[in-house]
Amino acid sequence: MLGQAVIGGLLAGTYGICHDQITYTISPEYFTNLKFDQFYYADLGFSDRGFVAEIGFLATWWVGFFAAWFIARMTVPAFSRAEAFRLALRSFGIVFAVAIAGAVAGWLLGVLHDSDYSKWEPLTSLLQVSDVRSFVCVAYIHNAGYLGGLAGLIAALFAIWRRKQASVQTR
Repeated sequence: MLGQAVIGGLLAGTYGICHDQITYTISPEYFTNLKFDQFYYADLGFSDRGFVAEIGFLATWWVGFFAAWFIARMTVPAFSRAEAFRLALRSFGIVFAVAIAGAVAGWLLGVLHDSDYSKWEPLTSLLQVSDVRSFVCVAYIHNAGYLGGLAGLIAALFAIWRRKQASVQTR
């Protein structure tokens, strides 16, 4: 189970690195005016892109670690080692696919947002954001991606549960 959790953490961390490189391209200010301050302790002195990669890993590894641990808690005791690993990989695929779908949905919400950003004004003013539209779009992407990851985990756990039920009935 620990092995699967570590693999899940590494996969999620890698996803976070890629995800944050893309969202940095959309809104550098989301990082320079917000995330860099939140993760100041992790700044190893790399370029901005390097720091964005650090942030992406640190913000997501733990999600993958715990998601994989929950998946392993359902697969390892119920299936052979090889089958549990195959189911875990499929489950990781479900989690990541739904997380990506959530991020894309967040991007669409951000792109389709009307021109009224007055609800964002206190935060964007405090952070001295000049490109509010891009900042809000990336905020939507990040939040929807986390929700997508949670929905993906629920879907994966449900798929494992169904597989367990089917294997019990065929015995």
